[in-house]
Amino acid sequence: MAYDLKDVFYLDTSATIAASTAGAGSAQLDLSAYIDPIARGRQKGTGLAIYKVHFITSQSANTEPIDDAEEGTFRAGLVAGLGVGDQATSAVSFTSTLLNATNNLLIASYDFYGPKSGVAGANTTMTMYNNLMAPSKEVPYVVVRDNVCLIYDTGANFTTEAVVSVRIECAQIGLDQATLNQLLRTQTV
Repeated sequence: MAYDLKDVFYLDTSATIAASTAGAGSAQLDLSAYIDPIARGRQKGTGLAIYKVHFITSQSANTEPIDDAEEGTFRAGLVAGLGVGDQATSAVSFTSTLLNATNNLLIASYDFYGPKSGVAGANTTMTMYNNLMAPSKEVPYVVVRDNVCLIYDTGANFTTEAVVSVRIECAQIGLDQATLNQLLRTQTV
């Protein structure tokens, strides 16, 4: 499972957070072309090792940084095998533990705070990101399900439409049957 330049590639997806709308949303990334959880004879099953996850939040069409008047907040995460598809803000509701560190399916997560989301009268700070969880080059998260979902749940409504996007650094890896079985058991919703 070495992090190797010749094996690592990038996958990405994004979700739009509607302005003035409370709730959660998602964007699903299909991984079925990269994963085969069935070992056949001498051929090992394959999983997708995720080494790094990069999140970006921007205004509307991914072209501008967040405006300094933005008050919105959210928590976002990348979840293995959730299978909820592409859902607009408020179209879906997630369990309260889905974005917690206790969730075995959570690959990475972060919080976002708009510049004006702080206490009224306080000095305005730059947009704040709080990275909560992330895999590493040394200990990647290995996905053996056919999808990952970028999900978000707003804490405070956004003043203007925003886009949260994610890029993952990953590689296909072979898995012995015991490891594959363990991962299949732990990656159930």
